[in-house]
Amino acid sequence: MIKPSARVGVNRGKVALLKTFTGDSQSKQNMMKTMIGASLLAGSLLVSGATAADAQTKPTLGPYGYGAVKLGMTVKQAKTTGDVVKKRPGHGGCSGWDLKKFPTPKDSVGIYISPNVGLAAIFAAKGMRTPEGIKIGSTVKQVKAAYPRIKKDVHGFHVITVPGNKEAYYTFGVTHGKVTEYGIALTKQDCFN
Repeated sequence: MIKPSARVGVNRGKVALLKTFTGDSQSKQNMMKTMIGASLLAGSLLVSGATAADAQTKPTLGPYGYGAVKLGMTVKQAKTTGDVVKKRPGHGGCSGWDLKKFPTPKDSVGIYISPNVGLAAIFAAKGMRTPEGIKIGSTVKQVKAAYPRIKKDVHGFHVITVPGNKEAYYTFGVTHGKVTEYGIALTKQDCFN
């Protein structure tokens, strides 16, 4: 007779196996299968460096925005997400905003919202990454591997249409071979050159 008295759980990449069994050899085989399965799960989480919860709590920048904040949203829609805070009034033009979780320094903004096209651009904060894994600190080699058709624009930024969203583009600023800034913007944005 098997008497399970606890549970198997995963917490921050660590597995807690809390089972005790009494009974025949079949019970011992079942216990071994449970232990092996839990060990494999823990190993895969440790190798990836993440937990299942991490994957759900780290949205990517692209292809349509960042988390609930999406390109093209009106001011009202962006405010409704609860994820943005206004920094600069638009005075008839583009207003400046920040993502609440990623405030920018006093004289900058992380988001532009246009009265004509809606949320026009989101600039990356440290820790954000594209779905292809590019982040601040990535090398030019990594950027070119992720986006083989990337080109330099007249301002020296590396620019490419966002994979999966032909209405937007990524722009990457590079210094000494590494990404120092990047963002996603609507191709029809009217907030900056």
